[in-house]
Amino acid sequence: QVQLVESGGGLVQAGDSLRLSCAASGRTFSNYVMGWFRQAPGKEREFVGRISRSGGSTDYADSVKGRFTISRDNTKNTVYLQMNILKPEDTAVYYCAASLWSWSPSNRHLNSYGYWGQGTQVTVSS
Repeated sequence: QVQLVESGGGLVQAGDSLRLSCAASGRTFSNYVMGWFRQAPGKEREFVGRISRSGGSTDYADSVKGRFTISRDNTKNTVYLQMNILKPEDTAVYYCAASLWSWSPSNRHLNSYGYWGQGTQVTVSS
């Protein structure tokens, strides 16, 4: 089992940058594919991006591609979400999640993640 704690959320203006962190504790962090998801008020939780166990592969939703970057430091048991050129439509609660599934398109789906953080609020004002 792994425990996840996100941090770094806040209120920013459109065009600003923000970096979220997700610290993991428990089982070996490098065993997990890590994902970031977000949920805006009244909407379903959606995929933002994912990173492979080694960090060598990443994948992003079209809505954030080119603006967001996921990275991980397995020595620090931490995954990051660097968000640039933020837009008001990026406003949401952001969640990190851990999956023991193999690296595959299924990692884009909530069901492949067995462990979730509590979420951190990101608000982008126009």
